[in-house]
Amino acid sequence: MAVIQVKDLRFAYEGSAQEVFSGLSFNMDSAWRLGLVGRNGRGKTTLLRLLAGELRGAGQVHSAVPFDLFPFLVPGQRPAGQALLDALAPYAEWEAGMEACLKAGTPGALAQYADLEHRYALHGGYGARGRLMKEVALLGLDPEALVRPFDSFSPGEQARLKLAALFLREGRFLLIDEPTNHLDLQGRDRMAGYLKGKSGFLIASHDRDILNEVCTHTLALERQGARLVAGNYASYREDKRREDEHERDRHDSLLAEISRLGRSAREKAAWSDRVEAGKTGQGPVDRGYVGHQSARMMKRARSIQGRIQRQIEEKEGLLRNLEYASPLKIQAVPHPSRTLLRFEGVSFRYGEGAPLFAGLDLALHQGERLALSGSNGAGKTTLLKLMEGALSPTSGSVWRPRGLSVSTLPQTGAHLRGSPRALALERGLDLTLFLTLLRKFDLPREAFDQEAGSLSLGQRKKLMLSLSLAQPAHLYLWDEPLNDIDPESREQVEELLAGASASLVFIEHERTFLRRVATREIEVGGLR
Repeated sequence: MAVIQVKDLRFAYEGSAQEVFSGLSFNMDSAWRLGLVGRNGRGKTTLLRLLAGELRGAGQVHSAVPFDLFPFLVPGQRPAGQALLDALAPYAEWEAGMEACLKAGTPGALAQYADLEHRYALHGGYGARGRLMKEVALLGLDPEALVRPFDSFSPGEQARLKLAALFLREGRFLLIDEPTNHLDLQGRDRMAGYLKGKSGFLIASHDRDILNEVCTHTLALERQGARLVAGNYASYREDKRREDEHERDRHDSLLAEISRLGRSAREKAAWSDRVEAGKTGQGPVDRGYVGHQSARMMKRARSIQGRIQRQIEEKEGLLRNLEYASPLKIQAVPHPSRTLLRFEGVSFRYGEGAPLFAGLDLALHQGERLALSGSNGAGKTTLLKLMEGALSPTSGSVWRPRGLSVSTLPQTGAHLRGSPRALALERGLDLTLFLTLLRKFDLPREAFDQEAGSLSLGQRKKLMLSLSLAQPAHLYLWDEPLNDIDPESREQVEELLAGASASLVFIEHERTFLRRVATREIEVGGLR
């Protein structure tokens, strides 16, 4: 157990006038399970990369334990077990070297063997494979499958394999960046149980269930710096919500007080100016005396002005740390037909493969919010594409009423080209509504005219959500709308959908969101 200190950390990306961090300071314990949260663009990934040494900034980081960063690169074509071990320490290189030294048998080679063996043992080479198999099993994967090439595993399985390998190294503090992005509900549950049995890590995640289940402490990157609290995300969020509500209640009185202090500062400055002007008034005057008095009054006035200005800045600072999460709007419109989709005996397969589902009967009515659940690869995205009409069933029929307008949201924003403003104009959206949605999602105004590809993953997902919300539609089809967006924005989307009459079919893997939003849920893996 050791204290890790971050002092006055400053960082800006090359070519950017805007600092990501300006004087960031906090302490954390190397034994904590610490959750890292903050709205998109606050610098969570940047902070992890700075601590890991991948980025260089000003300031100081004092730690008696070294850092390891997740995710990390693993050679895809090699057997997974060996590739994972070598990604963290050159086990195979040392083993080959030791074997060559033994074959040579010379005194120099044997001395080199001793050095290689020492490093191998120091880095846990003996027994490492057995420990890796044990960790992999704890994460719900088959240890015998480690002989397969690493890239033969799904993205979610690869994430679990990398995490298992990281925990082999003792005396390290792990920096874990979004480990659940490619995991289904069962995978997330397994990972949460696994992490609860560990200690000594800082995890950046948007999944509220993981943060609440796993973390003993929370580090929040807020508008005015870092806040470190004991407890999970829910306890932090409740404390922050109460504080924000208190500050909002004081908002009007603070603004009035700021206005009063501003007037007082201006009056003191004008008073000093009038006294100074009296030095050159009409009639005989002792200008030296008046000048002396004027200088004293001016000094006093400036002192008062400085004190007032500090009070103004202090009060404005209270307002600047408020997290504004204004209610969103959706352009849902009613359709004359009560039923918006009907599947009758639908089957679908890709090529000659096994059918993803067969003989599916399904009806969706207006106002329903249908969640599609199931394991990775079960066919959830395929089912959404059948609903949209982007795919045709292998057999059976999909019925949609005449004139049905559908708004879609894909998993990623890789297809986006152009700035947010240009994309909205291209699609004929209400520009004022669209830009208002972006601001409510906490996107800065300067992002409105940036190329979409230059935005962060979370900002791109907020752009996609805003494009969909601003499109008038009878039906919304959303594929993992929460990926990469911060918990506060997730709450905004929840509040919107819970209070709207929009018809929605969606895929999502966060249980909190499912509980609050879904009016019905179907298990896609059970539709075969």
